[in-house]
Order: sequence, then structure tokens, then C-alpha cells
Amino acid sequence: MSIKTLDGKRFASLVAQGAHHLSTNAKYVDALNVFPVPDGDTGTNMNLSMTSGAKEVKNNIQDHIGKVGMALSKGLLMGARGNSGVILSQLFRGFAKSIEQKSAINAVEFAQAFDAGVQTAYKAVMKPVEGTILTVAKDAAKKAVEISKGTDDLVKVMEEIVKEAKASLKRTPDLLPVLKEVGVVDSGGQGLVFVYEGFLAELKGEKLPESPTDLPNMDELISAEHHMSVQGHINTEDIVYGYCTEFMVKFEADKLRKNPFSEEQFRLDLSNYGDSLLVIADENVVKVHIHSEEPGTCLSYGQRYGSLINMKIENMREQHTNIVGSDHRAEAPAVKKEKLEYGIVTVSMGSGIAELFRSIGAHAVIEGGQTMNPSTEDIVKAIQELNADKVLILPNNKNIIMAAEQAAEVSGEHVVVVPTKTVPQGLTALLAFNPTASLQANKEGMTEALQHVKTGQITYAVRDTNIDGLTIEKDDFMGIADGKIVLKDPNKVNAAKELLKTMLDEDSEILTILKGEDATDEEASELASFVEQEFADVEIEVHDGKQPLYAFIFSIE
Repeated sequence: MSIKTLDGKRFASLVAQGAHHLSTNAKYVDALNVFPVPDGDTGTNMNLSMTSGAKEVKNNIQDHIGKVGMALSKGLLMGARGNSGVILSQLFRGFAKSIEQKSAINAVEFAQAFDAGVQTAYKAVMKPVEGTILTVAKDAAKKAVEISKGTDDLVKVMEEIVKEAKASLKRTPDLLPVLKEVGVVDSGGQGLVFVYEGFLAELKGEKLPESPTDLPNMDELISAEHHMSVQGHINTEDIVYGYCTEFMVKFEADKLRKNPFSEEQFRLDLSNYGDSLLVIADENVVKVHIHSEEPGTCLSYGQRYGSLINMKIENMREQHTNIVGSDHRAEAPAVKKEKLEYGIVTVSMGSGIAELFRSIGAHAVIEGGQTMNPSTEDIVKAIQELNADKVLILPNNKNIIMAAEQAAEVSGEHVVVVPTKTVPQGLTALLAFNPTASLQANKEGMTEALQHVKTGQITYAVRDTNIDGLTIEKDDFMGIADGKIVLKDPNKVNAAKELLKTMLDEDSEILTILKGEDATDEEASELASFVEQEFADVEIEVHDGKQPLYAFIFSIE
């Protein structure tokens, strides 16, 4: 079967198949996480991101491939979670931009679009690392451009893309030593291969097996499943705008003649009816998300420009009451939040840590972190709900920084990211905040403060592995110092003591111990007594962080 051109409808089918194949294998991708810690979430992040893009495409299926491509780009951007999801969104953002003006594309243009995606993705990453999803995408795109010079068949081009992506994936351990040491390929690269395999299968009219036969047995990679719930910390009666309202307006020419559409004015007008407003428009539709007390008014306003499609209205007070198991019902809504000069958004991985962040000045805490990275849209919503002139974002996880940066870019120049990679860094940065300083001065000062804190973590191994010279067995407790596994021990408290002995020195002044869900008060007290005896000059603080997966988190200043 030979295909010479690709239009929007067929491309939409490729996206759907790629998203489905990734979704089917998301757990396998999660299992490829290099560290044997119970928070490998690359597959989850990529799946949620791609699903968001596929959903947007499904809502915008049409013959014009450029418009379908832009729909994919928008959906991926707003649904992007974690570094892997953000990079995936950038790959298809560049792809979509390359074909934006085209109604259909040929083999050469198809190949060039993949290459354009690679260029965009590399520009989005501050320090690109080879041996990752970026390398797999780059090698596949290069092969596509090369093969398209000698064939006009899109199927052959896609076959070479998949073939080269798989070959590049196999080479990732040679480029990234930690992959070779652990004996796995790059998880993000594997996720991208699944997407590309879905594309190829759809082009060829083939059905992919639910469990690929050419992969290692997943049971060898996955030894346990862990689940973490994310819960809100607000009272039902504190919900100011009670209806989550989502709808799209399909533009109609006669209505546009009476009411010319301006995205800026449209957004400004709707902002009077609620908060958490997101407006995304192209030539054919405008997509709206808003929390409002007047969903009917919002819908009526949208009808000025066209017909309403894909409407969804949810009573958030009712949802919240059901979630927390309360019988209370909300009172009349309060007045809109007072305008803040500064707003600080931070990400937390435990209710105790969330309360700690709030107690030292955070205005909005997004529950998330290890197993469920917040999306770009989650962070944008938090920014908008603050109603602040200037906003600082503290991601507190290296896998959330890129999503935070995208949220800042979407939100405007009044938002900046302080690149905190851990909870201790987030706490240190927040304490360095100066309400009288400028936004840029705060970003620089808070970032500089990160150099003065060390992060230690105690968690358990979910599989046997060899890494950084350590032979680790499943269920061993591991001591992680600033992102590097430095020791292991079958006993949790012993591992914690050894890690503290490794990290504390004569320059250490303050140790903060954050106790997780898997640790007891007695174990925390034992650690505090140990430090008092061994490091008498160190001041100790103990907080019940209630974080999942990590029995202890240590902050050393």
C-alpha cells in the first residue's frame, strides 16, 4: 500500500492510534525509570499529555492537516505533564507549525515536519541531554528527511522513522551511562517509539498487539504498583465560583459580521464572570474553561460568535462534598479575592508539607509531585486563581520545571519560575523571598539561596538493580543525596542514619526532618536523638510531612 499525501482526517487517525498504543504500554514505560524508586512516571506523564492532544484533535477533525496539527499542539501544550510530556508537546508543536498553512502534505513535507519538531524541542530544553527522547526524535527525523529524498511514499518514510527510532532507542544506553549501568533504554524514547508505531500501523491499516512481543517481559521490570491520592485542602464553602464550565464555540460567519471576534476582548469579557479562565482560539473555534457562578451567562456570551459544542458544566461544590465525605453544603459565594501584589505557587507531595509551605508564605499549593505531576493547565489555573500582579512558581521537582516554565510563558511576563528541584529547595527559596524586591530580583535571590541547601531522601527499591556501583535488591531502603543514590540498607532507620552521616558536616547548621507516611514518630525521634549525639552543633526540626513513597526527606542548611 502506497500513500502519497496525508490530509487532516487521516492524520487525526494517526494521532488516535499513536495515543492508544502509548496508553496501552504506559506502565511498561513507567517501569523503565532509571532509579528503582516507586515513582517512575514517564509513561503516565506521556500518556496523559498525548491523550490530551488526541482529545483536542478528536474535537477538531477536518480535512485541513494544518488545522488538525495545531489542534494537536494546543491539546498537548495544555495537558503536558512532566519533562517527558513537555518535550512531547514541543516535538509536535514544531511539527504543527511546519504544516500550519497546508491542507495536505507529501512525503518530503511529512519528513520536514518531524525535523521541525526536533528543532523546537531542542530549543525548549535548557541543557539537552543525549541518550533521551530528544536523541530518538532527532535520529528518526534525520532518517526521515534522508529517505524522503528518494521516495514519495509516506508509508516508507514512516517505516524508516520507526526503524531508526527503535535503533536509536537501543543506542541510548551507549550515550547515557546510567542507562547502561541499570540495563534499560530511555523511558521517554520508548514512549515516543510507541507513538510512532501507532502512526505506522494506522498508515498501513494494521492492528497492533495489546502486548508487543518484541519487548522484555514487563513483570521483570515492574515488581509493585503504588497509588497515591491527591486531595484538596479547602472547605466546600470556600469555593467562590461553583460551576466548572467548559465549552467550545464554532464560529459562524453571520454572527462574526455582527460581532467581530477578538480573542483578547473575548477573554477580558469572560473574566468578569469567574476565574480559572482559559481561552484558546484558532480560525474556526474558541475553547473556553472557566469557573463561574453564572455558567448560563458564559454560554450566552459565547453564542454571540457562533454555535455551542462540547459543553460540560460540573457543580464543584457537590463534587468536593462527595470527595471529602461531608454533608455540608456551600453558602452564598464570597466576594472575589482581593488583588495581591505577590503570589507564590508551589507544588507539594504531602499534606503536611503543603501546610508547611502555607505557613511560611505560599499562597497556592498544588498537590502533586512524584507520581502525579501537575500539568501546564493545572499550574496556569493556580496562577489565575491567585489574582496577583506578580507570581513566583516553585516546582520542587526537576520533572515539573518545564511544565512550570510553559505555564509562565502562557500566563505572561508577570510570572517567573524559581527552578527548585526538591521540597527542601522549595522551602529554602520561599524563606529567601523578599516582598519589597522586584520580580527578577526575587527570582535571582531565591535561586541563589538554593546553593545553600542539601536534600536527602529515604525510599525503597521497587526492583533489583545495579546503579552507581551499588547492588540493590527489591525492598532495600536507599539513601539519596541530592539526586544520587549513595547507599542502601535493608533497615529504614539504619539507612537514614548512614545518609545523615554522609551529608552532615562541620558547616551544617540546621537539619529539617520531614517524616513521611511510611515512617513512625518513634523512628523520627530516634533519628533526632542520633543527630543530637553525633552532631551536637546542628539544630534539628521535625515536621510530619505526610509525604508518600519517601519515609524521610532531609533538608540540610
